[in-house]
Amino acid sequence: MNKVYLTIALCLSLTSTVNFAADDKPFAIAIHGGAGTISEASLSPELQQNLRDKLKQAVDTGYKVLDNGGDSLDAVQAAINVLENSPLFNAGVGAVYTFDGGHELDSSIMDGNTMNAGAVAGVKHIENPIDLARKVMDKSPHVMLYGQGAEEFALTQQFSLVANSHFDTPHRYAQLLDAKASIIKAEQNNGGDYQASVEQLPANYKYGTVGAVALDKQGNLAAGTSTGGMTAKRFGRIGDSPVIGAGTYAENGVCAVSATGHGEYFIRYKVAGDICAKVKYQQLSIIQAADEVINQRLLSAGGTGGVIAIDERGNIATPFNTEGMYRATRSKGQQANIMIWRDK
Repeated sequence: MNKVYLTIALCLSLTSTVNFAADDKPFAIAIHGGAGTISEASLSPELQQNLRDKLKQAVDTGYKVLDNGGDSLDAVQAAINVLENSPLFNAGVGAVYTFDGGHELDSSIMDGNTMNAGAVAGVKHIENPIDLARKVMDKSPHVMLYGQGAEEFALTQQFSLVANSHFDTPHRYAQLLDAKASIIKAEQNNGGDYQASVEQLPANYKYGTVGAVALDKQGNLAAGTSTGGMTAKRFGRIGDSPVIGAGTYAENGVCAVSATGHGEYFIRYKVAGDICAKVKYQQLSIIQAADEVINQRLLSAGGTGGVIAIDERGNIATPFNTEGMYRATRSKGQQANIMIWRDK
């Protein structure tokens, strides 16, 4: 009889040890709502509070998924959905306008566990592009789908298309008018040189993105990014947000990254992948690696923007080389930390 009790006690002891180890696993999430020339004076107290409230809602939504034992992909997708559904950010319903007065949206997501990824670019009738990027990853043999083809695939996945006007907002339209006036004036002064004219646009017209990175209790990393692109973009321009390795990257045991900034530079310097490579091959911390890429390599090349990044232990980095970056983080057992500028 004593042997029986001893066996039961041993089994209970082993079970308790296993459960404790599982519960002790770190998990965390970070989100961003874009970087840029964000001066405190330009944000009214009401707008600033609205931005902070929405960032908190998004990070808390993703955190809840992780806290309940859900996977990092679902957490990333859920957090980005909140931001896509807000007119405050350049994604989904808050997307900027193209030169012709429409909207073309890009998005991507990556699974650090399988190294699988999905992306869509130039879609015009998808309410939540991150959802379609997830379907491309899970339900197609491809990584990136573009434009009409992506929307045809969406119909096979029971998506409902929305009118392009769904993404219209008055403040984004005002930005378009200002940007077009600047481009047209610059073209007249530059002999019709479109490249020079666009390069003369203020930096804030050139980027705006939302994204999320997460580590779940199972140790899986994921990253996702979604954007309306560049104000007054032409000729089907695609930035870094749907490009795996540039705007989005995740690899288990290494890191997950989502970027926001002047996309052309993030593509050229493969920013997201470069950060993870520094962690993987140079054994740099996530904070060191992200800082080197954003505040040294990218900045010296003339690229502006920032990233959110997380490593396998739940350490988070949020460097940016602009005046501000909308961002929020939340780690296991902690409350959300919401920031716009470097210290608040």
